[in-house]
Amino acid sequence: MSEVPGLRERKKIRTRHALIAAALELFMEKGYEQTTVSEIATAADVSTRTFFSYFASKEDVIFHNSREGIERVLRVIAEPRPGDRAIDLLTRAVASGFTVLALDERLQSEIGPANYLVMTVPSLRARGLLLLFESQREFAEALHRACPEELSLVEASALVGAVVGGGKLAAFVSMSNGASPGEMLDAGRRASEFALSALRAAASQPS
Repeated sequence: MSEVPGLRERKKIRTRHALIAAALELFMEKGYEQTTVSEIATAADVSTRTFFSYFASKEDVIFHNSREGIERVLRVIAEPRPGDRAIDLLTRAVASGFTVLALDERLQSEIGPANYLVMTVPSLRARGLLLLFESQREFAEALHRACPEELSLVEASALVGAVVGGGKLAAFVSMSNGASPGEMLDAGRRASEFALSALRAAASQPS
């Protein structure tokens, strides 16, 4: 059973959420480059110094949940169940991410503006691509460590790239064609599930 955060921790969480909400609103209204840290802090009713105690930069606000998501996937991969194959670990890892998004309305509300900004602001696009590459590298290395007799590092990289990369691409393509955040999430989930199904079918074929 998870421990209930104390008053001080709850206040910190509220402040963090207020900064994220204020930043996204200003970025969408004024533009990312045109918005200052001071304006974000003022909108969240805190000082600029307080902003920097939560985030190192404006970029970090956009990608605030990235590391948490990566760590979640790595935990799933690092805890195989008896009889698990690589495809089983990857299936549960992907499902864990979509489950969290389905249950967290705040994260759902951030997806649309955050992804729009990543697609339209060059510096954010570059950071997003780097994070995508680095996260897939970490996933592939973890999958290889969990199943060294089943997969080489190259094979683990191919699996992760197909499933994670396919889901991300489907989500962004759907958004560029006018999909809502909910539709974008569904497109990413369906694409990942399609890739997993194809890989599972291929793995079941006799060699």
